[in-house]
Amino acid sequence: MNNDRSCKGCRDDYQVTEVQINRVLSSPMFNNAEHSVPDSIYEERLLHCKECPKLVGGYTCSLCGCIVRITAKLKEKYCPLPGNPLWRPYTESE
Repeated sequence: MNNDRSCKGCRDDYQVTEVQINRVLSSPMFNNAEHSVPDSIYEERLLHCKECPKLVGGYTCSLCGCIVRITAKLKEKYCPLPGNPLWRPYTESE
């Protein structure tokens, strides 16, 4: 039994694949303007995450454990960086 308490995505023995991420992103929820940010906002969010030192393995945020390509697509989500989040929940006024 593994007593490692770190998040699954942060462990060296677990790797999320592009196929898994793409499968999630192809679901109806992520292709719905009610839940998802516009593509330009999504790309901007991903650029911020790619430059962040808290990004682990190119996929996982070490602060919250999320898969950034999935979280960045959702309107209500935000960057968990303490003090100065790199992006905030999306509002239509942006």
